[in-house]
Amino acid sequence: MDIEPGELTVGQLSQRSGVAISALHFYERQSLILSRRTSGNQRRYKRDTLRRVAMIRIAQRVGIPLAEVAAILKLLPESRTPTRSDWERISECWQAELDRRILHLEQLRDDFKDCVGCGCLSLDRCALANPYDALAAKGPGPRRLMNPEGEPCHPGKCA
Repeated sequence: MDIEPGELTVGQLSQRSGVAISALHFYERQSLILSRRTSGNQRRYKRDTLRRVAMIRIAQRVGIPLAEVAAILKLLPESRTPTRSDWERISECWQAELDRRILHLEQLRDDFKDCVGCGCLSLDRCALANPYDALAAKGPGPRRLMNPEGEPCHPGKCA
């Protein structure tokens, strides 16, 4: 079967990760994961590919583009199994982006449920959220959700 200790076939990787074989092939074409080929041209994956696939799936679930995932995965060593400190180091690369996404999701959940719930869909003329469209003078975009520099913030905490 030409399989080394600690290696997985594409079928085994698919079964253990819960990811379709076609998706694994796609990840490989995108250089997100690597395999070696046997003399019979079959793919063999290192066992640590399971962690890489898990990270790819988690990143996809929160909307991180695969190009960003690929850039981060390139920071992992290829010559050895990544250690806990390797994984911690690359997770720190996403901290600011994830914090920004969390803030946006919190805003969606907390700050506009009443306005969206009223159904008027005219926030530029809404007597509750923006009477007489006063926020237009502060610039374009969702001004209640941005600080003066245009960065996201919670209403009431934007200086």
